[in-house]
Amino acid sequence: MPPRPIAGLVTGLALLLAATSPAVAATAPEAVEALFTRVTEDAQALAARPHDPGTAALPAALRDLDYDTYRQIRFRPEAALWRDAGRFTVQLFHTGFLFDAPVRLNSVEAGEVIPLDFDPERFRYDDAAAGLVQQDLAGAGHAGFRLHFPLNRAAVQDEFAVFLGASYFRLVGRGQGYGLSARGLAIDTARPRGEEFPAFREFWLVRPAPEATRMTVLALLDSPSLAGAYRFDIAPGRDIEVEVTARLFARRDVETLGIAPLTSMFAHGDTTPRAVDDHRPAVHDSDGLLVLTGEEEWIWRPLTNPQALRVSALLDRDPGGFGLVQRARDFAHYLDLEARYERRPSQWVEPLEPWGAGRVQLVEIPAPDETHDNIVAFWVSDTPLRAGEARELRYRTHTFSAEPAGAPPARVIRTRQGWGGVPGDPDPPPRSRRHFLVDFAGGELEGLAGDQPVTAELTASRGEVHHLQARPLPEGRGWRASFRLDPEGDAPSDLRLRLRLHGEVISETWNHVWHPDERR
Repeated sequence: MPPRPIAGLVTGLALLLAATSPAVAATAPEAVEALFTRVTEDAQALAARPHDPGTAALPAALRDLDYDTYRQIRFRPEAALWRDAGRFTVQLFHTGFLFDAPVRLNSVEAGEVIPLDFDPERFRYDDAAAGLVQQDLAGAGHAGFRLHFPLNRAAVQDEFAVFLGASYFRLVGRGQGYGLSARGLAIDTARPRGEEFPAFREFWLVRPAPEATRMTVLALLDSPSLAGAYRFDIAPGRDIEVEVTARLFARRDVETLGIAPLTSMFAHGDTTPRAVDDHRPAVHDSDGLLVLTGEEEWIWRPLTNPQALRVSALLDRDPGGFGLVQRARDFAHYLDLEARYERRPSQWVEPLEPWGAGRVQLVEIPAPDETHDNIVAFWVSDTPLRAGEARELRYRTHTFSAEPAGAPPARVIRTRQGWGGVPGDPDPPPRSRRHFLVDFAGGELEGLAGDQPVTAELTASRGEVHHLQARPLPEGRGWRASFRLDPEGDAPSDLRLRLRLHGEVISETWNHVWHPDERR
């Protein structure tokens, strides 16, 4: 298929191109914006039509691939796009296994849109997949793509971003390993009628100039409830930073519109109220939800793997940001030489324009093991999106390690809980009594003498709290706040705890909802 020029911008384009080799001239910013406008118009037109799921069958040879066979299909690195010049390269994913809906891919080079048609010569079909070479794979298409950049070493093209499956994309910074995922959108997550998974149907990969350290990806999203145009401006580095613009057009009323969703896994860890038959003390891609409220309060919500579906919300107006965090960065916390959970990235979402009133919603789903992503966090506006309406959203998302920039210095480093009785007590309390221990470190607590008047401030929505105290940890490693809770029957209790020194708040707020039915 011949290249398609971006209408109205080819004439005089040479005057707008960066000073690069003509063979790899960058597309001018004005041309990229014009293309985004066209994708926006396509999304608006798409939303005006009935939804087409686009379930065209894959070639017969790809329909029933199992995981092991699919893994034997490998992209040839020498076939990577843009290898001739520049810092960025692109590799493509084959369809098959779970990825049975091909997406259209385009390269945008010097103002021209060049469709990336499927070519089996770009792939190796090894071992169990070797028989596919003899099959007719016409119409196989691509499942997605991954981006490469010399992230860790100058001579090595490291993978730093993957767009694969529905509206999922994953980012990994310098020295990190893949863990949690981001999504373009979440619709009706954890609602009784079932979740709707919007999907990116087409991408435009804008080739950057050879010396560039940023690149742009445009995408067309579609689902039964809406269509949307997305722009991702991506900057790789120690942490991967992505500025996102989303223009949404509703086909029908959307009950729960989840903005900037993050999806992760928590199998067991600090909050697990039971012994786990696992040699590893903790297994998770993220261990907490961190929120910066519009009132500039930092809230830490430790994650759990519940017995039953849990949906909670932190109400707010114009939040400063939120993220799923892998705060424990020590190998000894996990003892897993294969998964290396201590290297999993955290990810932050920061609005670039006020989001108004709404809530950060956290969904925790029961999971038997680490093969299931069971944690989802996203923003939900109090203003619903109704059929025929449009909405634009702008936000920045980026990876980080233990803490995002500007995070509070005194933070929660450990949460423990168990029965609130004393062994050997001839008149023990009921097994429902819980003993919570929350350790804080950093900031004002760093090197603070043990005789300083640090106090713990605690509120509980239900139940009776007693034995609240704050004590220094050995060797100046922080302070521990502890308390006991007698729940009110089977009712959950929303707990909020923070530290004060001389009346001033010196820590983030630990926020945990205790469900009595979680006691094993």
